[in-house]
Amino acid sequence: MKNLLQLLFIFLASFSLVQAQNTEKELIKNTEKAVKFISDTTGNGWKSTGNVSFLFNQSNFNNWIAGGENNISGNLGINYNINYKKDDVSWDNKILASYGILQTENSDFEKKTDDRLEINSIYGKRAFGNWYYSFFVNFRTQFTKGYVYGQDANGAEIRTENTNFMSPGYLTFGPGIFWKKSDNLKLNFAPLTSKMTFVDKLYTSDIGYVDESYFGVKANKTMRYELGFYASAYYKLDIMTNVSAENILNLYSNYLEDPQNIDIDYSLNIVMKINKFLSTNLSFQAIYDDNAFQGFQTREVFGLGINYLF
Repeated sequence: MKNLLQLLFIFLASFSLVQAQNTEKELIKNTEKAVKFISDTTGNGWKSTGNVSFLFNQSNFNNWIAGGENNISGNLGINYNINYKKDDVSWDNKILASYGILQTENSDFEKKTDDRLEINSIYGKRAFGNWYYSFFVNFRTQFTKGYVYGQDANGAEIRTENTNFMSPGYLTFGPGIFWKKSDNLKLNFAPLTSKMTFVDKLYTSDIGYVDESYFGVKANKTMRYELGFYASAYYKLDIMTNVSAENILNLYSNYLEDPQNIDIDYSLNIVMKINKFLSTNLSFQAIYDDNAFQGFQTREVFGLGINYLF
């Protein structure tokens, strides 16, 4: 728990350093410019923002002495918010989805460069000031099968299926208290959070399966249950004109087993807008979950994107 609070302190301290460089009026002004695509036509408290981006990369080599391999890749991403705020009720919803593939000339297989589906929802009822009694739900999985690649005895490339849609799938939910200064700065604390990890029994029923080696799920089971403390932080800022950075941090400590091993999920999304339809996009994610992997998992996607804002 001490480590969890220290991580939150570091996260918030970094926000303070950035905010010290901008006055509140400047932040509001820049934010209004950046979110012209916000829709609130009904006037009933609903507000939606989002963008769809497509990143494309292609390389071709012909008699190139320095070497190289022909390849083509594409990545499609969605970042969409649906928020409601009226009187003493706040309800924030975010959908994050991305999928990318890579095909190289000398490989028999298309390979994924990205695969993510995440839905977040926090409902709050005002307690006092900017604090709300809350209930949150977080769901995460992937779209398609994942593989581990290798070579057979003859040196040919082979692959072994390792993951799939809803294997794993994560469902995390619980009551708590929510602090919301604006749509761009939020904190949520949930001391009684349930976390369920779902997997396909196919992966836990093989002969010789080592108990809990597949995302912490026991042999011949399809679900792992945890109860613990959850904390999340969201901060979005305009670094400069047409450059925005979105930070999302989720922390979880399991009361029932090794509470000192804190699960960490941090995402950074930077959009550097060129014009209405083009931008440079950077997406970075780091995950620590000792039930999945003994170390940090990282994901980074960078490229020139075609964007549609809505």
